[in-house]
Amino acid sequence: MRGIVTKSTGSWYSVRLENGTDLECRVKGKFRLKGYKLTNPLAVGDKVLVKIDELDENIGQIIELEQRQNYIVRKSVHARKHSLIASNIDQALLIVTLGYPRTSTGFIDRFIASAERFNIPTVLVFNKMDQYGPESMKTLIELENLYGNIGYKTMKISALNGDGIEELKSLMKSKNSLVSGHSGVGKSTLVNGLIPDLDLYTQEVTDYGKGQHTTTHAQCYELDFGGWIIDTPGIKEFGLVDILVEDLDKYFVEIYKYKAACKYNNCIHYNEPAGSCAVKLAFAEGKIASSRYENYLKLVEEIKDFKPYL
Repeated sequence: MRGIVTKSTGSWYSVRLENGTDLECRVKGKFRLKGYKLTNPLAVGDKVLVKIDELDENIGQIIELEQRQNYIVRKSVHARKHSLIASNIDQALLIVTLGYPRTSTGFIDRFIASAERFNIPTVLVFNKMDQYGPESMKTLIELENLYGNIGYKTMKISALNGDGIEELKSLMKSKNSLVSGHSGVGKSTLVNGLIPDLDLYTQEVTDYGKGQHTTTHAQCYELDFGGWIIDTPGIKEFGLVDILVEDLDKYFVEIYKYKAACKYNNCIHYNEPAGSCAVKLAFAEGKIASSRYENYLKLVEEIKDFKPYL
């Protein structure tokens, strides 16, 4: 029987079978992702072949993994390995809030670069519109213009009162959508709004503006209007994975378009002479936003200083 992995908890996986039933399964054999040491061999969104246990029809064995369309991994916090978050993703919805908690442009650009690395388009979804005053709206417009002008779709919603949800549903219809963002930005509230009978647990943001974790494992839910939503635990940082310093500019679209005009084909737009770097010239002329270029430079420094585990 074939199915899709909807939840991963330790050595057990929940699989939604083609007949619509859910089955708890263990993995038979070894599944590896070339080039990575993973904490988990399978992830939500994986399409698998399942064999029903001969002794217990309520348990299955995952015996085969279909080829993945794509996947996304990040550095594991507790081990010298990587975590496979999800696979077969059509789009990533990065939930952004301007306060309680605040999502920085550094986090946004780090996430976008990571998603670009794994060929996953990102949509910026600005949540908690019901809380925005004049200053917040001014900042929001600036961010919408910044990311909209370089080709990223942006949306405004209030998961709490339902504003913008119908437009979001249209965007998600018949697609597999990964939802990510800091703890407290409203991911679980959004999922509850999209699937009212689900009733996921939510918590208030703390007084000091930090979110609290309510989702502990990535989980995949089928949408009644078509498609799937992958809810992920809140993250403080999104560690870059498998990006070489000389390739980083590929994942900053407005930077990469100027690279061809650089004097040196291995230019990383970091400490090269200004006259030899077309990216630096474009930045000086205001063609590249300060926050984007500064965040790019920070990631260059991070990658250059990174020492891989031996």
